[in-house]
Amino acid sequence: MSSLSLYNTMSRESAPFTPIKAGEVSIYLCGATVQSSPHIGHIRSGLNFDILRRWLTKSGYKVTFIRNVTDIDDKILHKAAAEGMPWWALAGKYEREFSAAYSAVNVLPPTYEPRATGHITQMIELMERLIEKDFAYAPGNGDVYFEVSKLDTYLALSHQKVEDLQSTTEDERNEIFKRKPEDFALWKSAKPGEPSWPTPWGAGRPGWHLECSAMIHAYLGESFDIHGGGLDLIFPHHENEIAQSHGAGWSFANIWMHNAWVTASGEKMSKSLGNSLLVTNLLEKVRGIELRWYLGSAHYRSMMEFSEEALQDSAVAFRRIESFLHRSVEIVGTIPTPVISNQFTDAMNDDLAVPLVLAQIAEHLRLGNTAITAKDTAAISKSANHIRGALEVLGCDPFDSAFLSTGENFSPTLDGVIALALAQRAAARERKDFAASDVIRDGLAGLGVSIEDTPHGPRWSVTPKEKR
Repeated sequence: MSSLSLYNTMSRESAPFTPIKAGEVSIYLCGATVQSSPHIGHIRSGLNFDILRRWLTKSGYKVTFIRNVTDIDDKILHKAAAEGMPWWALAGKYEREFSAAYSAVNVLPPTYEPRATGHITQMIELMERLIEKDFAYAPGNGDVYFEVSKLDTYLALSHQKVEDLQSTTEDERNEIFKRKPEDFALWKSAKPGEPSWPTPWGAGRPGWHLECSAMIHAYLGESFDIHGGGLDLIFPHHENEIAQSHGAGWSFANIWMHNAWVTASGEKMSKSLGNSLLVTNLLEKVRGIELRWYLGSAHYRSMMEFSEEALQDSAVAFRRIESFLHRSVEIVGTIPTPVISNQFTDAMNDDLAVPLVLAQIAEHLRLGNTAITAKDTAAISKSANHIRGALEVLGCDPFDSAFLSTGENFSPTLDGVIALALAQRAAARERKDFAASDVIRDGLAGLGVSIEDTPHGPRWSVTPKEKR
């Protein structure tokens, strides 16, 4: 079997993965800026790195996974003013929506989920360190800036040149206080009506980039294994994180991994384009497990062009897989035992080659359905075991109890109620009261429960709301 190789944005190549500490992996993922409802572009990043985390755990590593929450920045303040509510209330509202969206698509909770506003002390300590080392300066108006010319390695991640950068527009009112246009804000001076915290240089609030360097150091130390995020964060956010951390004398991330965007009509999905697809809206059309299957189907470094047709086709394909697994239980009499094959391992170790895994699942499905026709229970069980093993790592296991809360792996009570209705229907058919049988079937259908009569007895499933 192969060893795990991952693509490093810094080196622009894949290389064998060796953790800093044997048997353990530390990961930091840039999480949500909680200023609006989550769309699938937001959630794809969390989902992609959830697959990485699951595979590392399955491979025997102890994983520490940090995903931050940016709960204070310009966008949050502007949105709070527009909605007429306190900034902290708006941030809390949308943080809850993000948590619900992650849960709906079975993204595991992070080991720790720090908020920016909970780590102001660490940010101040980092700024003090940078000023002491002459990488940052306080011009006297309450701001603090990082002087990028002091760091020889600046822009190593994005491979740009400083002279090609356009002047930052973080806050045009304070441009006159910078030594050079490319310097970026670590701290922004207090302004009327905005929240602020006291510092040795004056009251204010953190710049966007400062929080991640400070929180990473607090939770993962001076060096850690993997830093993740979307492609759009490479510059300026991740470049500035590196600058702050290297300026402080920390080695920081060993590997940089970035997921590509979800696009709509060829453009990056964003609020400004007006083409956002909210998770809550899509969950009325497909189940969470189906949305996860769709978003996780492309390689994490590949752009994903969203279309309603592609989403529905993907959901139908997943239902075929799910149906086979449930049929295997009916025929074999036991829930499949997850099996990880060498072929699956090789695909996942090749920079998480999920499309190859999907091809393997399709082949196991073909063999499994052929085995059903041939009544070969051993072959049915083998295919089901391999499929479930793959789905478990992809986070799409229909037997996962995590889906109980979203109604996708139904509670024993619901299962019992439907079983009782099916028993009454069977009794009506046995006494040839087909009118009563049809009333039970139609009543269940009206509730979104479809019935399929098979040689092994009736099988039921829930139809998504959009299809009822």
